[in-house]
Amino acid sequence: MSTNFTNYPKGEEFLKIFDILGDGIFNSDGELWKFQRKITRSLINHRRFIRFLVKVTYDKVQNGLVPILQHAYKDGHVVDLQDVFQRLTFDSTCLLVTGHDPGCLSLEFPDVPFSKALDDAEEAIVHRHVLPENFWKLQKWLGLGQAEKLSRAWKVLDHFIDCIITMKREEQKSGKIPALKGGNEEEGVDLLTSFLREEVETSAIDITEDKFLRDTILNLMLAGRDTTGSALTWFFWLITQNPKVEEKVRDELKSMIIPKEEANQWHVFQIEETNKLTYLHAAICESLRLYPPVPFQHKSPIQPDTLPSGHHVTPKTKILFSLYAMARMKGIWGEDCFEFKPERWITKEGKIKYEPPYKFLSFNAGPRTCLGKEVALTQMKMVGATLIHNYKFHVVDGLHAEPDLSVILHIKHGLKVSLDQVLGLRTPYVQAAPAL
Repeated sequence: MSTNFTNYPKGEEFLKIFDILGDGIFNSDGELWKFQRKITRSLINHRRFIRFLVKVTYDKVQNGLVPILQHAYKDGHVVDLQDVFQRLTFDSTCLLVTGHDPGCLSLEFPDVPFSKALDDAEEAIVHRHVLPENFWKLQKWLGLGQAEKLSRAWKVLDHFIDCIITMKREEQKSGKIPALKGGNEEEGVDLLTSFLREEVETSAIDITEDKFLRDTILNLMLAGRDTTGSALTWFFWLITQNPKVEEKVRDELKSMIIPKEEANQWHVFQIEETNKLTYLHAAICESLRLYPPVPFQHKSPIQPDTLPSGHHVTPKTKILFSLYAMARMKGIWGEDCFEFKPERWITKEGKIKYEPPYKFLSFNAGPRTCLGKEVALTQMKMVGATLIHNYKFHVVDGLHAEPDLSVILHIKHGLKVSLDQVLGLRTPYVQAAPAL
């Protein structure tokens, strides 16, 4: 992951398994990977994008997520939080990456072919990890099984992204996307707009070319939608199972609200408030430890190597390591490794404890450390703070949170809950979100 990074590239086998991602940042190696990482980092860390992130997340929580939960509360409906969070992160990621709002998070709960296609593609990809290459290649040739499902999903994804790029180019031609003027946009801009305006100097690759944009959009959509949606789902599962942790989070939230007399009133948290929430941050880290959104990784060396464990590996060796299993190893996390214990992340001084990435791998480690780490944590804290302060969730009787078999760690049958408003809150009238 780090000290011998160059000997463990994604490699040819990874490219075969994840061929749907093209030459995007997840698949690429060498100079192409360095180039993509450099420009993506520069755009994500730019103040314009940060402004856009805060605006999009707040708007989606206030005008999309809250009306759905209010509707479920008033009518006494059971709601699948996993589905709701997937819709939330899909809309948010699509807006952040492309500037387009698909309107997935609305009271109508519309079917979104792109989102379903991503789920099908992920399921097919995990089978490629465990089945012989000749077998799934034969399925592909015959058009059967998971290979056929992946083929259909591929067409849906390409069509959606092509439409987005075409629409954005037309907006650019019509003047709806202004030329770069020093980067002073008050509301920020999405990543696709930045690419089309060629805000990054490069002579090696045309960043406005359709193939580059397609691969970049798909890779970022996969990263943003699924990982954050999965993380939020497991976090709320753990919160419902650990009422003492829930109360500690809620007490911390009340202590952050100014003026103090409004602590028992309805509140949608802003990023400035969530940045000060140590215990909530610790609870999110603990959830990511126990239920990492990407539960395993796959590596193969270019040259023979000896791992720290003493195992000898060759270019023909496939190394799969499970982050899910590592979280449950006493040798790594101690005797209480099975417990949901946010306190393990807080120092005696009351600050967040640093854990090295080779131990806490939820955001990867080394040169491939997740570029979207702060984006994900920002979204999770704003959503987590708002929902825990205003609502109390109750998992339906008999529901067992069983991990699903996929490259992303979902709950097999969803997270179905009923909800109450927290006692004492004075709730404002919340209009239903319009069909988007």
